[in-house]
Amino acid sequence: MPKGTRVYIERGAKRAFASAADWPGWCRSGKDEESALENLAAYAPRYARVVKLARLELPENATSFSVVERMNGNATTDFGAPGIPAQAEAKPMPAAEARRMVSLLDACWKYLDQVRAKAPEELRKGPRGGGRDREKMYDHVLGAEVEYAKGVGVRLKQPNAGNASEVKAFREAIRKGLSQPKRDGKWPIPYAVRRTAWHALDHAWEMEDRIP
Repeated sequence: MPKGTRVYIERGAKRAFASAADWPGWCRSGKDEESALENLAAYAPRYARVVKLARLELPENATSFSVVERMNGNATTDFGAPGIPAQAEAKPMPAAEARRMVSLLDACWKYLDQVRAKAPEELRKGPRGGGRDREKMYDHVLGAEVEYAKGVGVRLKQPNAGNASEVKAFREAIRKGLSQPKRDGKWPIPYAVRRTAWHALDHAWEMEDRIP
């Protein structure tokens, strides 16, 4: 692993995302590149707890960022999601690295489940009085993952959020799709992992922050 952290920057008209290239889930946004990188650094301690669930550790100089690619964003970027694959993500990934990346996605899912288990159903409202409560947020994550799985050519039915066996089988199908991508998939595997991990962890942190 290179020293420091390699970062992709995705810049839209109103928002920018900074995504750690080798650490799926560690991705934050800001109004511009500078603020996105500041937010990424600020979340390093929180992400480190997720990394430990994968039995890994962030390097000591993790917040020494090296921007390795900049992408022009689109409406998805400005809406609030990292929507552009990096060119580097189109390159073949060694099997060991692919397993490592998926293990970090698993850690993001596990962290989300842990936060859900300790959060009450009714979460503190946002500054404007809005925001999903716990089960609607969890269901939203699962629904988004149905769409994300299509990115690698996998068609799945959204599981019942209250059925742990269904959720487990659903995630296993996603893992299989990431390891055995189909030809009609439009997303590079590294981007699919990065996008899925970001969304699960972003809502885990939101849920955590809104516990009364």
